[in-house]
Amino acid sequence: MTTKILFSSHGLGDIANDEIQNILQKYHLGALIKANKTKNGAMKQTMFVTSTEGVFVIKGNPVYKGQLEEEGFFISELGKRTNLSLPLPYKIDSSLEIFPYPYAIMPLLPGFHFLHIDNYTIEEKKEITTALVNALKEMHSWKVSTYGEWNPITKSLQPFEQSFDQWLHNRVTYWLKDAEKYSTITNEDWDWTSNFLNETLPYLSSLTRPTFVMGDFKPGNCLIDKNDDGWYVSGVFDFTNSYFGDPVADLIKFLTIFIDSNELGVAKHFIQSFYDDREDPYAFKQRLKLHMLQQRVLDWGCAKAMNMVDWEEDISFKAWITKYMNIIDKL
Repeated sequence: MTTKILFSSHGLGDIANDEIQNILQKYHLGALIKANKTKNGAMKQTMFVTSTEGVFVIKGNPVYKGQLEEEGFFISELGKRTNLSLPLPYKIDSSLEIFPYPYAIMPLLPGFHFLHIDNYTIEEKKEITTALVNALKEMHSWKVSTYGEWNPITKSLQPFEQSFDQWLHNRVTYWLKDAEKYSTITNEDWDWTSNFLNETLPYLSSLTRPTFVMGDFKPGNCLIDKNDDGWYVSGVFDFTNSYFGDPVADLIKFLTIFIDSNELGVAKHFIQSFYDDREDPYAFKQRLKLHMLQQRVLDWGCAKAMNMVDWEEDISFKAWITKYMNIIDKL
């Protein structure tokens, strides 16, 4: 399922204009004007299509059986449960009549990505982060009784094989082990990680019910815009990594961006806007740090594997991740 598959070389490949026109004709979406692959997107599964009827997104060549159906399920359910702007209708074609793989076509949502944070005033940054939190709270209003993920084959919620805290533990240790292939992970790094997990995982007990988690809430997967009432989230998309767990996990990617940009005031406003004062603040921070570790261990291994330029070379994993933990404590 989506929580197990994070990387893929799948992509749309070469697509002819007549194939795109066949899609548009099949769904009565007008005549093709232009089409181009999206610049972003880790799996290269998407392209923009402009027709006489509007602008659409084609997403295809699933990385696993049921990927599109799973995403379509989340979009459909969120469309019923929230007022968010979502890529609806989300139409799936599994016939293989046009492509040798299933694909989906959906409308392109309005707005733009919250990039280049320096272009905004501090007031705008705080207003935008409040809008981001409001969008998250709408999604997180969807609660279930079981920690797990949606299984598109059985069309049911599939519980994690072990407890939710054990699932998180396994993810962190798996990706730290994977990072050993591309970087030096010392015994001290392992000891710190093991001790940290043992200390923080019990704070998941403060959760009352499993909650929908988008799993990849970041600038690339949401759009913002401004009207007379101010900034708002004008679109949310890409639910390939969604599951049911701890909603705090959805804060991490934006929080990391704010920290790395030295926007600590914005970071503090972001998490304080999300925080429910009915919860113990220390427990909330521990959960936040736990999910920061989960994401950053993956980022560390990915950066080392890709030999990313300007990555910190002369620092241990423990020293690197501890910097983020210390900053969270001060927010």
